[in-house]
Amino acid sequence: MPNAFNFSTSPFDCLTLQEQRLVRDSVDVAYYPEGQTILEVGAAPTHLFVIIKGYVTQYEGDEVVTTYGPEDTFDGRGLVAGKTSSRFVAVEEVVAYQLARQTVTDLIADNATFGALLFSDLSQKLSALSQRQSQHELQSLTLSRVDEAFVRPAQTVDADTDLLTVVRLFQEHRTSNVLVRDTLSEPVRLGIFTATALQRAILLGVPLAQQKVGDLTRYALITVRPSDQVGDALAMMLKHRVHRVVVAEGERIHGVLEALDVFSFLSNHSHLITVQVEAADTLDALAQAAILITRMVTSLFRSGTRVSLIARLVQDLNARLFERAWQLIAPPDLVANSCLFVMGSEGRGEQLLKTDQDNGLVLRDGYTPPDNLDAICQAFSAALGTFGYPECPGRIMVSNPMWRKSATEFAQMVQQWLLMPDPDSLMNLAIFLDAHAVCGDASLLAQARQALMRLATDNDAMLARFASAIDAFGNSQGWWNRLLGLGESTGLHIKKEGLFPLVHGVRSMALAEHLSETSTAARVDALVARGVLSLELGADLTQSLQFLMGLKLKAGLTELETQRPVSGAVEVTKLSSLERDLLKDALGVVKQFKALMHYRFKLDAL
Repeated sequence: MPNAFNFSTSPFDCLTLQEQRLVRDSVDVAYYPEGQTILEVGAAPTHLFVIIKGYVTQYEGDEVVTTYGPEDTFDGRGLVAGKTSSRFVAVEEVVAYQLARQTVTDLIADNATFGALLFSDLSQKLSALSQRQSQHELQSLTLSRVDEAFVRPAQTVDADTDLLTVVRLFQEHRTSNVLVRDTLSEPVRLGIFTATALQRAILLGVPLAQQKVGDLTRYALITVRPSDQVGDALAMMLKHRVHRVVVAEGERIHGVLEALDVFSFLSNHSHLITVQVEAADTLDALAQAAILITRMVTSLFRSGTRVSLIARLVQDLNARLFERAWQLIAPPDLVANSCLFVMGSEGRGEQLLKTDQDNGLVLRDGYTPPDNLDAICQAFSAALGTFGYPECPGRIMVSNPMWRKSATEFAQMVQQWLLMPDPDSLMNLAIFLDAHAVCGDASLLAQARQALMRLATDNDAMLARFASAIDAFGNSQGWWNRLLGLGESTGLHIKKEGLFPLVHGVRSMALAEHLSETSTAARVDALVARGVLSLELGADLTQSLQFLMGLKLKAGLTELETQRPVSGAVEVTKLSSLERDLLKDALGVVKQFKALMHYRFKLDAL
């Protein structure tokens, strides 16, 4: 019996030591020459196969479904069902482990996760995967450095400053404490005055303007270093029963770390970034907050947080970032009489890493914008560039006059896209359908959207041309070869092969149904509720979307860490066997959905 069986690959990595011994006692090795049919349609499989060497292609009729490579497992579903529904052929000589059917049945009975990962559909596999993943986020975050959390700037006053001045400083800087420097002592000492001490001062009954802050200051500072761990800082607060510590390095004061901010850091980075964005009074301060968003994404993803949750947090944070930037750049009158909106993946809430700017501006009818509107919009686009959002190559930005118009002009433009559907107008229409308001009067964007929906009748020819973009990147036959490294390149472009056809297909169906939802998941739910999509396909589409987004994010983070540009390509040779298995399932769902789109919109007749 072989001793080299790899228990670190899916689905065998969830087995107990006793279950692993059962596998070793039951497994054999088989050899199949190139071209041999390993399983025929209708056959009753007697073994589960785990490939050691070579490749096996799965056929349904004459159509290739997928290809399996080393460490991949097949045909679990046929083994459980008692009958194989596909044909499996060795495309080159194959050496494989054979695990007896009774052993597999015993493992499924004893280990539900093994069974789910072996033969379930994509939704059940991902559910089982999430249940077995260890959630180490809290532990990992407590090991983070103090300077990776939100250290608030320290406000310092002299000891003879009156308390009324201190209260005004509290209000101006949105803080609840100040550091107090007593220059009359030898040596000079530093203390802290907080809102708690202010309560005691009020109870004294002496006017605040007549009280000196130094008289109520605590001079025994509790300090931590920027390089200390967040968990140690929290332990220090608990030990000394204080709500904040001063972050210092030698004589240099870095700021104040609040207990509330520590708890927020441990539970949700987004709160801290929101605080920093709202407190920012310069574009440079906003740029620092923008850096934190990418750090948050990295931390949350590496700790196992759901991609859908990360995407929602990123959408909210980006919206706040863009809103604050617009408020700092545009005069209040312009902000009040316009609607700044974002589009594309940002509008759908599906952007995880910073991508090209896609935004526009709707002006209120009758409102006369400032004479320097163009300069204001140019400044906004430039600011986003400094935040890490590159300019859109197609100039779909507020700095382009085409994307800043009055509500009536916008309505006329989007209606023209429908009535005169050339390639550019269909692209603009697709991008605009995902528009999401981030600042100003959202009803202005709603007016343009309503004008579009009123005109979006059941024009099958227009809808078919719009939907046909799912094939924009060519025929995807052969992706399984790239998936296994059999083609010229091992890079698989996740957006082109999976995300775009899924997202645009759902978008096209949403347009045909006049749905107002902008996110892909919400559109899928609405289409399922209307009976346009089956419940099963809807679940698979949503799960496929989240999995593909996660895989793309993982590859993008790796590229950022190695200082390479984010390409959207996944190096398939570096995927685990489980990731390859899930990727096959997800791309299979996309393929099934594209077939439905071809039928629904009669795309083969174009």
